[in-house]
Amino acid sequence: MPASASPFVWYELMTTDPAAAAAFYTKVIGWQAADSGMPGMDYTLLSAGPHQVAGLMALPPESGAGGARPAWLGYVSVDDVDAKAAELTKAGGVLHHPPADIPGIGRFAAVSDPHGAAFCLFKDNGMGEYKPPAPDTLGTVGWHELMAGELDAAWDFYSRMFGWTRTEAMDMGPMGTYQMFAVGGPHTGPNTGPTIGPTIGAMMTKPPEVPKASWLYYWHVAAIDAAAGRVKAGGGQVMNGPMEVPGGQWIVQCSDQQGAMFALVAPKR
Repeated sequence: MPASASPFVWYELMTTDPAAAAAFYTKVIGWQAADSGMPGMDYTLLSAGPHQVAGLMALPPESGAGGARPAWLGYVSVDDVDAKAAELTKAGGVLHHPPADIPGIGRFAAVSDPHGAAFCLFKDNGMGEYKPPAPDTLGTVGWHELMAGELDAAWDFYSRMFGWTRTEAMDMGPMGTYQMFAVGGPHTGPNTGPTIGPTIGAMMTKPPEVPKASWLYYWHVAAIDAAAGRVKAGGGQVMNGPMEVPGGQWIVQCSDQQGAMFALVAPKR
């Protein structure tokens, strides 16, 4: 992957009940949960086997008072958090938490796009190169989906911010276009011609019933019906599905006990 590419590298749940959320997701997705050991901070690390894939923490009271609700946030890797945050605000995005250091880890900023979809910018401390798990690894994210305020405006924003590249597009009829994307633009490898990285997600104009623009992350599980059963047994809700999607995979879209939206994807029912 080119050095300037901006992939998603981390996922974080901000929730009103961290202990309940950790118990829920370890049962639903099969993660292992462990305290991070970060001084002065209660932060739980979630792992899929040897791979640390996400974290969870309490939603700060001031955020809840300001209207924030439990939600998953994706962290997008950038070369310079401060410069990218400034660029983002000039492009109409909003800075919710100014650039700050995470001791021993890196630097981040919490932001949203011009339509309100929240995510984070992140730059690691340079101690090691990001090496994602193999595709389809159970417990990792398999798809990133943006319900955009308006597709064309959102695509213009994200492609300029991060250099993402359009791949396939699917006509959804009255629902509009489902535009898929890859991380990074065309580049030439040592033994190949110009190539683009794998498609990692898609975006579309949100339907009217969706209250606000937001990102939804799809986690790999082994079989969708059993996973949907675990969601319900744990006190969550299946909002949509099971549904077969192009390529033969199956998905469900869900909310956890505290109302955070997430999704699951599996190769079989």
